[in-house]
Amino acid sequence: MNAPVNLEQLLPLADHRHLDHLEEEAIFILREVAAAFERPALLFSGGKDSCVVLRLAEKAFKQRVAGNEFKGRLPFPLVHVDTGHNFPEVIEFRDRRVAEMGERLVVGHLEDSMKKGTIRLSHPLESRNGHQTVTLLETIEEHRFDVLIGGARRDEEKARAKERIFSHRDSFGQWQPKEQRPELWNLFNTRIRPGEHFRAFPISNWTELDVWLYIARENIPLPSLYYAHDRAVIRRKGLLVPVTDVTPPEAGEQVETAQVRFRTVGDMTCTCPVESPAANAADVVAETLTVTVSERGATRMDDRTSDASMERRKKEGYF
Repeated sequence: MNAPVNLEQLLPLADHRHLDHLEEEAIFILREVAAAFERPALLFSGGKDSCVVLRLAEKAFKQRVAGNEFKGRLPFPLVHVDTGHNFPEVIEFRDRRVAEMGERLVVGHLEDSMKKGTIRLSHPLESRNGHQTVTLLETIEEHRFDVLIGGARRDEEKARAKERIFSHRDSFGQWQPKEQRPELWNLFNTRIRPGEHFRAFPISNWTELDVWLYIARENIPLPSLYYAHDRAVIRRKGLLVPVTDVTPPEAGEQVETAQVRFRTVGDMTCTCPVESPAANAADVVAETLTVTVSERGATRMDDRTSDASMERRKKEGYF
C-alpha cells in the first residue's frame, strides 16, 4: 500500500508560476488604483480574500524587511462595514491585525444607520447582510472615497463572473451590468464624474484554490474559524447553521456538535460552515481540490433566495 501523500511537505515543491503571474497582475492593479484615484480605500473584513488582498497591498506599497515582515504604511485606509452580527473571532482578528500593521481602519456601523433611520429592520433577528449596502454607501459619502478595493472573485458567483476588474458605480452607488467599460489589454478607463466611484477587484481572476495556495505559500494569518473546530450547529435545508444568539434553533430542530470550518465568513445570520477536519492551509488546499460547489453556493443562505439575488444586491451598491 502506498504511503499517504503529505501535501504540507509537497506544497513548497509545487510549481507556483501561475501564482506568481496572478500576484504580479494583482500588484499591477493595486498600483493602477493608487495612481488613478485620489481617495482609495481597501475593504478589509478579516475574511480570507481580504487578507490575501492586504498581503498583496503590502507587497505593492511597502518595503519587505524580513520574511513576511513589511516596513511602512499603505497609501490608503482599510474599511469595514460592521453589521453587528459578525463572528466575534473575525472582529477580534480584524482589530488585532490592523493594530499589528499600524494601519488606519475606518468602520461603518450598521447600528449607526439604524439610529439615523436609513435602515429599518422588520424584526430584531432579521439578517442584516442585505442592509450593508446602505451603510457602505454612507461610509463612502462621508469619507469621499472614489474607489474601494475589494477581494471579490469571478468564480464565487455568476453575477460576480460578469463584473469587470474596475467596476464603475454611478452617483447612486449602483452597478449597471450592461454599461460596463471594456478592459482590453489591461487598459482601464477610470474616469468618473462627481458623485461616482469605482470598485476595484485585484484578485478577480483568482479561484478559491488559488487563494488557499497563496495563503499556504505566504503563511498569511487568518481567523481561527477558517480551520477545523467544534461548533454547535443545526442541520437546516441542507446547510449547517451555527447556533448563535441571532441564529437560535427553531422548534423541533436538534442541536449537535460537529467538527467544522468556514469556507467564507460574513454575517452570522447567513453564513454556514462545512464539516471538515482541515487544521491548516495545506489541509484546506487538499479539500479544495475535490470540491464541486463554490464557497458561496455551499455556505451562504442569502444566495439561495433566488438565482439573481447577488446581481440584484450588486445593482443596489453591494460589494
